[in-house]
Amino acid sequence: MTLNPDTFFGGAPEVNASAPGRVNLLGEHTDYNDGFMLPVATPQRTMVALSRSGDDHFHFYSPNLDATVTFARDGSAPQGFGSYIEGCIRLVQAEGIEVPPLRVYVETDLPVGSGLSSSAALEVAMLRAMRALLEIGPDALDDVKLARIAQRAEIEYARVNCGIMDQMASSLADESNMLFIDARTLEHRLVPLPPDTELIVVDSGVARKLAASKYNERRAECEEGAKKLGVQALRDVADPASVESLPPPLRERARHVVQENLRVLEAAQGVSAERFGELMNASHFSLRDDYEVSIPELDALCEALRAAPGVLGARLTGAGFGGACVALCRKGQAQQAAASALAAYNQDGRQGRILVPVPTDRKDHDEPV
Repeated sequence: MTLNPDTFFGGAPEVNASAPGRVNLLGEHTDYNDGFMLPVATPQRTMVALSRSGDDHFHFYSPNLDATVTFARDGSAPQGFGSYIEGCIRLVQAEGIEVPPLRVYVETDLPVGSGLSSSAALEVAMLRAMRALLEIGPDALDDVKLARIAQRAEIEYARVNCGIMDQMASSLADESNMLFIDARTLEHRLVPLPPDTELIVVDSGVARKLAASKYNERRAECEEGAKKLGVQALRDVADPASVESLPPPLRERARHVVQENLRVLEAAQGVSAERFGELMNASHFSLRDDYEVSIPELDALCEALRAAPGVLGARLTGAGFGGACVALCRKGQAQQAAASALAAYNQDGRQGRILVPVPTDRKDHDEPV
C-alpha cells in the first residue's frame, strides 16, 4: 500500500518544492558537443517534500514506485531513484553546507522513460527543497549552480554521463518560453515561442531501452570526429562542409551536430512559425538519417503529427530509441491535432498517449520554492 505524505512524515513536511520536466524543441545531442539548445518546461512536475528525519538515517519514499530507501548517515543509497537524491545531498555537503539526515517524499506526474527528463526534475526539485529547508542563500546556490550540481549528481551518483541541458531547463525554463542555452558558457536567455503557436507532445509507447548505450556510443563518435577535425568540440566547426572529409559514421554524426547548432542559432533569433516548423522537421530527418537515433515508431508518430490539422513541424525529443515526439501547431488546435495524430498512430495496435496538452484532470503540484 502506498503511503501519503502525512503518514510518511507523521504530519506535515517542513518544505515542499517542485521542478518541471523539459521538452527539447531544437538542439538534440548538441549539449555534450558544447553546442546550443532550445528546450521548454513541461506542465508536468516532480514534487519533493522534505523534513529532518529525527534519527540517524536518511529515508526516501516514492509513491509512484511504492519504494522505500533507507540508509545510515554515513552509508549510501542503492542504485535507483535514491542515488539521484543522495547525489544531491552529498554534493551540497561538499560545498561545506551541513545536511542532517532527511526524510524525502518524491512524487511525480512526469512519465518516466518518455524523454521528458524526469531525472533532472527530481534532482532540481530536491535541491530546491534543500535550499529552502537549510536556508541556503542565492549567493551560495543560484539557479545555474543548482543545475550544475544536479548534473554532477546524475553523472557521479546515478552513473549517467549526461550533458547540462536537462538540468538547466528544469532549473531555469518555463512553459511559455524556450530557453536558449549555450552549453559551453551556460549563457542562457528566454526566447518566446513563435507567435500564435502551442506545443503537442505525444509518447510513442516505446521505452528508450537502447538510449543509454547508444548515447555513450554517439558521444564517443562525436569526440573522435572533433579530434580528427582538430577542434575542441564539434561546436567549433566553422565550415559545415569540412565534416564531409570525415569517414563514416563520424561524418554523419558531425554533420548532424553542426547543422543542428545552426538550426538552433537561427531559431533563437526569431523566425516565423512556419520556418520554425521546417527547422523541427529538418532536425528529425537529421536525427533519423545522420545521427541514427530514431526508430520506426518515432518516424511514424512524427508523420502522423505532420499530417494532423494545424501542425507546422514535428520531431523526436530526447535521446531517441523510443520516448516522445514534439510538434509545433497553431494556437487553439493542439488538442484536436494531438488526438488526430494519436488516432492514426495507434491504428496498428501501438500504445501512444498524449502528454501535452495534459488531461484536464491532471493533479497539480506546488510551485517551486
